[in-house]
Amino acid sequence: MVVLLDESGGHIGVADKAEVHTPSTPLHLAFSCHVLDEEGRVLVTRRALSKRTWPGVWTNSFCGHPGVDEPMEDAVARRGLQELGLTLTDVELVDPDFRYRATDASGIVENEICPIYFARTTQAPAANPDEVMDLAWVAPADLVRAVEAAPWAMSPWLVSSLDRIAPHLRG
Repeated sequence: MVVLLDESGGHIGVADKAEVHTPSTPLHLAFSCHVLDEEGRVLVTRRALSKRTWPGVWTNSFCGHPGVDEPMEDAVARRGLQELGLTLTDVELVDPDFRYRATDASGIVENEICPIYFARTTQAPAANPDEVMDLAWVAPADLVRAVEAAPWAMSPWLVSSLDRIAPHLRG
């Protein structure tokens, strides 16, 4: 289930996730998380080819939707474990107001208010192949350069949030 939102971000109901991501996706709540390691590198992932939206593109560490009445930090921790096998520490909200709307090549629309989190881990990721087909730890400056050089190879939420996350990547 996903939490449906009005234009001001107020909760107006819930809907089945499978029925929400369509060519006319209603505004709903999600989150994005960037995971840093002990060396300050950021984990980027490549979405599995089986993903309904933006299969095969490089993106942030992971994204997800909070459950109904699930605290956002709990949802971040849950998805970090489910997608990457990671236990996260220092989960920090860095942008509560990020919002985007984008349409992928198949016509599926993402329409989300998507707070951005940063977190840390000391573990090596163990990617769930249903979610992630590849991953890499990269220096923050290299991530910024890659997004600027090849935005077409990246998720639209990573590209459109770059100016919001770059100051946090630098430290």
